[in-house]
Amino acid sequence: MLVRIYLYSIIITPKFAMNDPNHYANMYNANEKNPKKIRVLDSTLREGEQHPGVSFTIKQRIQIAWMLDYFGVDQIEISPVVSKDHFEATKTIIKQGLKADIVSHGRALKEDIDISLKCDAKWTAAYLGISDIHLKDKLRITREEALKRAVETVEYAKSHGLKIRFTVEDGSRAEPKFLLEVCKAIEDAGVDRISLPDTVGIMRPIGMYNFVQSVRKEINVPLDAHVHNDIGLALANAFAACDGGADQIHTTIDGIGERTGIPALAETAVALTYLYKSPNDFRLDMLMDLSRLIEQYTSIKPYDSKPIVGSTAYKHKAGTHLAAILRNPAAYEPIPPRVVGNRRRIVFGELAGKTGAAYLMSLLGLKEDENGAKEVAAGLKNLRMGDLIEIPLEDRLERKIINDKKDIKERKKND
Repeated sequence: MLVRIYLYSIIITPKFAMNDPNHYANMYNANEKNPKKIRVLDSTLREGEQHPGVSFTIKQRIQIAWMLDYFGVDQIEISPVVSKDHFEATKTIIKQGLKADIVSHGRALKEDIDISLKCDAKWTAAYLGISDIHLKDKLRITREEALKRAVETVEYAKSHGLKIRFTVEDGSRAEPKFLLEVCKAIEDAGVDRISLPDTVGIMRPIGMYNFVQSVRKEINVPLDAHVHNDIGLALANAFAACDGGADQIHTTIDGIGERTGIPALAETAVALTYLYKSPNDFRLDMLMDLSRLIEQYTSIKPYDSKPIVGSTAYKHKAGTHLAAILRNPAAYEPIPPRVVGNRRRIVFGELAGKTGAAYLMSLLGLKEDENGAKEVAAGLKNLRMGDLIEIPLEDRLERKIINDKKDIKERKKND
């Protein structure tokens, strides 16, 4: 009976499903046959510098821009209005002729647009708070005045040959009718993109979807998603925004930014590539290098369990996990570490189990046998010393372990 069930499962299971461990998960993800491209704007040089304690030099900004461009982001945002250093960095980066658009960011004021023009920018970005709390307590202007300023800013930029993205700051908390009124007015004025932000990270994914979709139904201009991580939902909200009609996500390297930051570039790029099947051309193997660069320049180290780039993202410890990993890493790794520039590591200690103990014995040159492995596993558990040793498991070594085990089994059969 069991043999018949096994043979039946082989017959009905498509070959591609057997070769792709994520096949059935992707069915639930409901990927489209022709997925749309979701673009990435990286704001490490603007939003990232708003992270407490972060301040890049001109040379550092230029290097970060070069690396982001080589990685494959669509736009790079920087704010020349902040200081002379930022102005010089912006002007120099624009001169480099990078593939990515360099977006010169400022307030919804003509004088800030003039600064973008002095940098020889082709793209500019302006922001203006439109929620009642921003209008009343920050800007101290009326809705009518805000609408007039938004339109005049867009018209001024367009009259000087610039492409402009306009951010309706705190739009998720703005009165919906006024939000649409502003978006329609700046669309009529010629705006090239509109950024819909969840400025204080207050949205649920379904809320972000509804927010963006309400604008998408009325506006034909391309939409950006700029979402904050105050309650930990930034990445989910960014993709909910794309499901609702946005086609560009704002990120920073390691997610640094004001307060708790915005979506991390690594997580966004990997999700776009593997979950959304977006036809981007990212060099994912650069992700660890980008993270280390920001750590070097800011002393902000990503927490150990941070997805993709964290030091424990590809560490395996529990005995049942080790047993599976040593046979097929895909059992507990949705994406191979080499693809994103990370490394697989095996952690030995009281949770290693029999298979982990046997592997440790092989590394130490000890004779492998089942009873010996059980004794070592029991000894590690009884020591109660937690994690004792950590060893990188390279693909070459992994293949050797698997082949050695096959050879041992074949010898036993022949004996």
